[in-house]
This record gives sequence, C-alpha cells and structure tokens, in this order.
Amino acid sequence: MTASTLHVPSVHLPADCRDAAAVLNRGCVCRSIDHDRLRHALEGGEGGIAHSDLLATHPNLFSDSRIYVAEAHLLFMADLIGVIEQVVAMPAWRERVFSHAPDIARHAPGAAGVFFGYDFHLGAEGPRLIEINTNAGGGLLNAKLLRAQMACCMPAALMSEQTLEESFLAMFREEWRLARGDAALKRIAIVDAAPAAQFLAPEFELFRQLFEANGLSAVVADPGDLSFDGERLWCGGLTVDLVYNRLTDFSLDEAENAALRAAYLADAVVLTPNPQGHALYADKRNLVALTDEAWLQEIGVSEAGRQLLKAGIPRTQEVMPEDAASFWDTRKQWFFKPAAGYGGKATYRGDKLTKRVFEEISRGGYVAQALVRPSERRMLVDGVEQDLKLDLRNYVYRGAVQLVSARLYQGQTTNFRTPGGGFAAVFSVSCQGEEKACNEPDCCQEQ
Repeated sequence: MTASTLHVPSVHLPADCRDAAAVLNRGCVCRSIDHDRLRHALEGGEGGIAHSDLLATHPNLFSDSRIYVAEAHLLFMADLIGVIEQVVAMPAWRERVFSHAPDIARHAPGAAGVFFGYDFHLGAEGPRLIEINTNAGGGLLNAKLLRAQMACCMPAALMSEQTLEESFLAMFREEWRLARGDAALKRIAIVDAAPAAQFLAPEFELFRQLFEANGLSAVVADPGDLSFDGERLWCGGLTVDLVYNRLTDFSLDEAENAALRAAYLADAVVLTPNPQGHALYADKRNLVALTDEAWLQEIGVSEAGRQLLKAGIPRTQEVMPEDAASFWDTRKQWFFKPAAGYGGKATYRGDKLTKRVFEEISRGGYVAQALVRPSERRMLVDGVEQDLKLDLRNYVYRGAVQLVSARLYQGQTTNFRTPGGGFAAVFSVSCQGEEKACNEPDCCQEQ
C-alpha cells in the first residue's frame, strides 16, 4: 500500500535525512491553511456551509498547521490494521468477543461498517495504536481541509478532495450492495441524538449535501424521528433505506433508539456502522486480546502477525478488583479507559489519578493500557511558539486506509478546545528526492 493510496500528500527530502518528519514538526511553524481555499471548499457545491459561521461556532475545529509523518510510519500503521483485520475474521476471535458482548452483537448484518477510526500516538519507537472507534467523525471535514493547504516546507501538490468524496460515496454504496445486492439505494438518514446540538453537526450537513448532489435523498435526523411499522423504517413520512449511524449508544439499548433497533434486528434497514462492528473492533477489551501473545499463538495468528501486533499496540490489561493494589502502585505506567468508552470520556492518565477515582476504576469495567506519550507539534499561536500534542487517526473501510488526519490538543485527550488545535492535514515524508528541507531560511516562517 502506497502513501498515495492512503490519500496522503507527500514531501520528499534528501536521502540522508534523519528523523525528517520530527524535524519538520518541530522546526516548521508556518501557517499552512489558505482560508480562502477553505471557504471555497466548505461553501462550494449545493448550499455548503458558511466558513464564517463555522469559525464562529467552532474556532478550534481546524488547526492552521499541518503534520508531517514518515512514510514508513504510515505504511506500518496500514500493515498493523491489515493484521488486525485478519485476526478479527478468525472464529476464535468472534467466540472470545461474543462471550462478553451484548446479545445484539451476534446479529450479523451484511454491511461492514463505514468510517472505522484507528487512533495512534507517535511514540519514541514509532506509531502505537491507542484505540479503535467504529463511528469516527471528521472524515469529510478533513477532505475539505486538504483542499485548503498552502505550500509550506514542501511542494504544493495536493490530493484531490473530489477523490476522497468519491471514495466516501463508493463506501456507502458498497455497504448497500453488501446488504441488498443490486436493489436501488434511494434514501439515507444521518442519525444522531439531538443532531443539531452535536459538535460535528456541520459535517452531518456536508454529508447530507454530498448524498443529495449524487442522486440520493438524505435527511439528518434524531432517532426519535424514526418509526418502524414491522416492515420499513420511516422518517418524516418517508421510508429510509440506509442509516448512517453516528450514535454513541453502540448497542441501541436506550429507549429512544427502539425503532432503529427493531428495524435493524428485522433487517429492514441497512445500519452502518452497527453493533456487531463495535463489539468486534471497538470494545477496549479487544486490546487486551490483541496484546495477549500466548492466546494469539494458540488461535493460529502467524509469528509475523504476532510480532507486528506486539510492536504496534501497547500492552493492555483488564482492571480487576483483585489487582487493584498492583495497578495503584504502578499507576504512572498506565492509561485507564472504560471498556465501552469513546471520545476520551472518563479516561485517566495514571499519574493524574486520585485515590477516590481509582477506587471506582478498580471495581471493574476498565482496561489499563501501557502509557505511550504523544509526540508534539511546535506551532505559532497568537505569535507565540507552543508545543501541542498530536494523535493520528486512520479512517478505514474494510481494512483499507482511506485517509490519515491528525488532531492537535493540550490536556489528557483530544478536545477541540485548544487554541491553535483541532484537525490538521497529514503529509507523508520520505527520504528520497532532491527537494529542499525545512532548514532553508525562507521556508519556515509565519505567513
């Protein structure tokens, strides 16, 4: 898999470069976003969303700087994702997952699940998988962001936003084909609780417009807007063929999701992503299994696959009450996460834990992951150089990476509240070619 397959623009540096991406991330502090281009990308087409309104309501959605990642690290992440995909397909994996998953996870839909998100920190020895999400937001917003990049410490050639949008559309059509074959897909509902109040509500509207512009009726809806008559799912008097699911009630247990749950279990609607995908990939206990080398060998994972998993995933253990004293004594080595958590909610770095919070964690329902500190990006914020933490998100469909983006932040987890932070475009760095590096005096300066 090449960097261009990953929809990541590239910059080439001299063959004798060392740690080139890290050097660029620390030394290149210029702004890379052209806000006129961003405005055009957001407002183009049918309707669009107003650039000025988005900046007013989401001032820290987009960072003004890009992130540089070594091509070898991008390929490592893609290879690791491929191995995980192979493991998840094994019968023994499903047996282990379904032993603790909710009953709804056993329902096998045809759809595979759109926009899986594999989130990584760039540790001292390379990328380390922090978690997997099955309703990763931001893919379409990051496609817009790529169109707004200016030349900064690299040539200006960029990946086409249209290529990404076509890829995303093809993904939804493939989900429909997997479940319904050659039947016509007519209407999509983008569903989340109180969607207008969600932080990524602007992306919902962008998706609605993208679907409409390509011949698909689309609506943004709350699950309470849906009804099920035993045969079809309805929204606003119209039937719904496919639901793009942005809910964080991953098992559809909440009362307001009853109609969607019933339609899903009756195979009356194509739901993507779905509860089975979340159980197989996103439950944090899966990271325990993926770092259990003896068990992986027992179920038949190859030596090469086990070594890649060991290199790419921090050791993860389930927190059990009987191990509380040991975890407390070694807490500075761990990051604690709820097994069914998402979005950094109720997660704790061990060295920040209070005894009271740890007592709640030690009762169960948490995993402890070996701490991998994120790398940093130096940038100018209001004219002052600052170091912001970063993580990398791989947007994945059926094991293939579609797009890699970054999120810049301060604090324990990504929050989109940090001045200068937010989504950032990722550029691949390879140590080949003759283009100038970022130590040229006219290259790295605020524009």
